[in-house]
Amino acid sequence: MIRRSFLILSLAALALTLSQCRTPVDPATPSSPAAVAPGQMPQIINVSAYDPKEKQREGRAFTEHDLSALSANGSAALIARAGKGGNLDTKCANFLTAADRTGMLPGVYYRLQNHLDAVVQADQFIDRALALARSRDWTAPSLLLVGDFDAQSRMSDILRFMDRVESRTGVVPVAYLENSGHLKLLLSGADEATKAKLRRMPYWIALYSHDKGYDPKYPQFPIPGHPDVLAKQYNVWPDWAIWQYGGVEWSGGRSQAKVYSHGAHRYPAYFGDLDRPVERNVFNGSRADLQAFWQKHGVPLP
Repeated sequence: MIRRSFLILSLAALALTLSQCRTPVDPATPSSPAAVAPGQMPQIINVSAYDPKEKQREGRAFTEHDLSALSANGSAALIARAGKGGNLDTKCANFLTAADRTGMLPGVYYRLQNHLDAVVQADQFIDRALALARSRDWTAPSLLLVGDFDAQSRMSDILRFMDRVESRTGVVPVAYLENSGHLKLLLSGADEATKAKLRRMPYWIALYSHDKGYDPKYPQFPIPGHPDVLAKQYNVWPDWAIWQYGGVEWSGGRSQAKVYSHGAHRYPAYFGDLDRPVERNVFNGSRADLQAFWQKHGVPLP
């Protein structure tokens, strides 16, 4: 009986000791989205004044005034270009109004370029976003903010753009980065304090192929092949938030779709039954995660 009591007390003490050895969880640390199968990731379309592209086959069309075809094919959100290098896009407001009308979450991005001061461009972006937010009564709760950084961007410009957006809106924008050797070298070589600051911006990744994307000027970065590998090459973010798997470029007198199709991520050249190509993305999480993400990194809408 004494031995048995001693054994029980010993086991209880051991359990208490083990429970105290667990790594504490910081309640302020955001949790990662739950794992979602590739085919179940929410779809996001991004557009600019160049959209819609020309018709290329039979199917459903869309315009900046009617996006029902995008919604019907499964798009949960739409991100429209607000401006680029000091110039505002002409179709942005119409695209966002149409997106909200069809139940898609609205977002805006601004293409930061090197020829104009980063704060001047950030101010133009914020002024436009806030004007859009006040322009109508919205169904959506927030307007996502994104900085689209040029492939040759300077670190100081990226940080100044980010700081300006946050100081004026209270929102940390999303960072869209191409598969750029210059940017990978720049960001991967940053000090830890700078990387910690950059990580506050969720990473919107761009990768359209598993067997392309090598730049001989940067031999230290082989073809990434997969979005997770590209994220590791940047060596800033542990994961990506949005993946642009489908791009469109003008070549040979027509719009050419560039779409990732490999392994578990086999995406078709066209989005559903659309009659033309469009730039496409997936969100790394569930629909509920997407809603929370949009509100965290967007300005509130009335």
